[in-house]
Amino acid sequence: MQDHQLTQEEIAQLTEADWKQRLSADEYHVMREKGTERPFTGVYNDTNDKGIYRCKGCGAKLFDSESKFEASCGWPSFDQGIDNKAITEHVDNSLGMTRTEVTCSNCNAHLGHVFPDGPRETTGMRYCINSVSIDLDKEDK
Repeated sequence: MQDHQLTQEEIAQLTEADWKQRLSADEYHVMREKGTERPFTGVYNDTNDKGIYRCKGCGAKLFDSESKFEASCGWPSFDQGIDNKAITEHVDNSLGMTRTEVTCSNCNAHLGHVFPDGPRETTGMRYCINSVSIDLDKEDK
């Protein structure tokens, strides 16, 4: 995990070669090439530990474990970001369909997609996130 959150200045200085060095091949494919990890394979799919999920690329705080829920879709799912500025939404017309992609607002890393089929008692949204895009900063017990 990142020791600190990278600043916009630090991110601006990173080349694609730097990203390839910082990230594993799977992380690079998902975060920089907008790939997707296979369902039910991610380390955080079944995790219930408490803490803050951070962007694996830059260390930005993205999701609180309190917003994580079991969606049985094969990827970690959250009903909201940690705040309105943590994640950016984009129209994604790839694969012959229209979806809403979510990226880290700090470093523009691809995180996954958001769908309007989450828990109705909260936001009604399901942020479907690739485990390789995030790190859990666990709460001290």
